[in-house]
Amino acid sequence: MSRAQRLLALIQILRRHRFAVTGANLAEELGISLRTLYRDIATLQEQGANIEGEPPSSTVNLATP
Repeated sequence: MSRAQRLLALIQILRRHRFAVTGANLAEELGISLRTLYRDIATLQEQGANIEGEPPSSTVNLATP
């Protein structure tokens, strides 16, 4: 899976979850390390995605506008 595909998959997974989800669960679902997940989240935040939660927080949530 390319990085672009992974970032899109991450956004889609976050939209599916109604409540906060742990970074470990997201990383497992995507088949990536927790460190890679946090880098991907930072990339999406830089691009304007309203994602709440940062390391070392254990939960991540896609905030609704």
